Amino acid sequence: MSPPPVIVYPPDESDGRRVRVDGTILGLAYSTQDVAAFLQEAGLQGWDDLDVVRSGLIEWRGGGPEVWTH
Repeated sequence: MSPPPVIVYPPDESDGRRVRVDGTILGLAYSTQDVAAFLQEAGLQGWDDLDVVRSGLIEWRGGGPEVWTH
């Protein structure tokens, strides 16, 4: 069983990035720590912000994990 697809969208006007896991928007992230928290809530236990930065499972749109402003 493969992990669910994860998409992090470009920053919006508030500099938050929508996080979608398996087709469901989980919320707005303002850092890689926020993304890790969303992924843990979605069942990917043990993930931290370094896992988020290094993972090939996450599709970053509008910039990678270092981009948090529009």
